[in-house]
Amino acid sequence: MAPMHVEKPTKDGLVTEELVKHYVDRANNLGLQIVEATTISETSRWHHFLSIDSDRFIPSLEKLVKRVHQAETLIALQLIHFGGISKKEVGLCNPMAPSSIRIPGTPGIHSDNEIPKAMTVEDIEGVVEDFSMASRRACEAGFDSVEIHGAHGVLFSQFLSPLTNKRDDEYGGSLENRVRLSVRVVRCIRKELGASYPILYRLGAEDMLPGGLTLDEGVRAAKMIVDAGADIIDVSGGLVGHLHPDDKGPGFFVPQAAAVKKAVDVPVIGVGGIKTPEEADEIIRSGRVDLVAVGMAILRDPKWASKAIDALADKTKTAFS
Repeated sequence: MAPMHVEKPTKDGLVTEELVKHYVDRANNLGLQIVEATTISETSRWHHFLSIDSDRFIPSLEKLVKRVHQAETLIALQLIHFGGISKKEVGLCNPMAPSSIRIPGTPGIHSDNEIPKAMTVEDIEGVVEDFSMASRRACEAGFDSVEIHGAHGVLFSQFLSPLTNKRDDEYGGSLENRVRLSVRVVRCIRKELGASYPILYRLGAEDMLPGGLTLDEGVRAAKMIVDAGADIIDVSGGLVGHLHPDDKGPGFFVPQAAAVKKAVDVPVIGVGGIKTPEEADEIIRSGRVDLVAVGMAILRDPKWASKAIDALADKTKTAFS
């Protein structure tokens, strides 16, 4: 189940019973449930987004994990810093980004954001520490994995994109420099949680904007992130919110994921408009990706995964008979 923000946490980011019910209702027969974007810093809060920026959030997240585990389903927590699209009225400081450039946006997403302040090296060090501490809290709450959000115009994709990163220090310029923050955070989380704890990284593999991150660069970035310690790459795209390719057929980000899969030696997740069990099954059988994430279809039908087992039962028996 792909991470999807549903505005059910409290205003300041605590788990509610309504949110627990949302995830428990959808947990049966999933391979992995990825919980929605959860802010790791008081500087990057949004109203009604989950937060894990202090230990006070651990008990309510632990309740969510225990309830999902009762369905015998694994659960991961997606960690996010919004960077230049953070909300000033919610966080404790002005939005900050790699460079003092307004983040490209579309109506209803982040087109009305103010120009962020350029991050200092001290700001960057603080983000690395915040992600490390947030991952420790997620592990203490019982999550089976964490996913670092590096797509859709949030902080790590702001660093990775040449459209939003105009720095002239070790975090700007070359691709190796632009991916440096992602690499550092993966390494710090690996050190914090140990060799066996699974780390997912959601990668915006290309910006889909003129002058932006290309797919070739995205593939190279994926290799560096895997070398740093990521266990799974969850491939999406589009710097501007959820900008899609022109072809919005099932698995519309699978071509990007397939390109990443050819270059890395860890499992790769494909996403994008996958609605039916048959669509998901075909994508896996094609060998283009190792896993698929289903979002809106599960949001609409909490029993999607259970129904998928029934729908594919005869096909599976035939394939393995």
